[in-house]
Amino acid sequence: MDAQPLLFDLPLAPKMPLPEGFRYQDNLITAEEERDLVARFQDLPFKPYEHLGYFGNRRIAGFGWRQDDDGKMIETGEPIPDVLAPLLDKVAAFTGLARDAFRHALVTEYSPGAGIGWHRDRPPAVAIAGVSLLSPCNFRLRRKVGETWRRASIIAAPRSAYLMSGPARSDWQHSIPQVEAMRYSVTFRTVAR
Repeated sequence: MDAQPLLFDLPLAPKMPLPEGFRYQDNLITAEEERDLVARFQDLPFKPYEHLGYFGNRRIAGFGWRQDDDGKMIETGEPIPDVLAPLLDKVAAFTGLARDAFRHALVTEYSPGAGIGWHRDRPPAVAIAGVSLLSPCNFRLRRKVGETWRRASIIAAPRSAYLMSGPARSDWQHSIPQVEAMRYSVTFRTVAR
C-alpha cells in the first residue's frame, strides 16, 4: 500500500477572505460594450508609464489628475473624456458612489508580459474602482501583520469591476503579475475635496 496521499486527498489550503472594503462584480458590461470601448481606446493619448524615472511595461492615458515630478497627485482640471462616460455611470451604480465623486480616470494598456508591482494608491485617492477588459488577471492583495504578510487574491475576469475603499484601500497593497494576453483596465478614483 502506498503511504503517500494522492493530490486530491490533501486538504485544501484555507482561502483568505477579501479585505474589508473590497467588492467585486462580474459582467459589469456586455461583451459588445467591451469591444466598442476598446476600439475607441485607440484614439486616447497613451504614453509609457513612468514614475520617478522608472518606466513600467505598460501604457497609460490619465484624466483629471496626474503625478508631478515628486510622485504627488495634482489636479489638472481636465475632465474625464466622454468615451468613458457610460462606463463611469455603471461604475457609480456598482459602487453606490456619486458619479461626480470620481475625479480621476486612468486607462492602462497591459501588453503580454506586463504587470504592476506591489503598491498602495496614495492620497488624495479615497476609493478606487476598476474595470478589467479583454483578458483576466490575478488581482493580488497583501497587508503586513507583524513579520508576516496576509494575502488574498481574486481572478478579475474580463468585463468585471472591483471597488477598494476603507481598509482595502488604505491598509492593503495590491499588484497584478505579468499578464499572458493583451489587457486593458480602466480605473476611476474618488478624491477628497
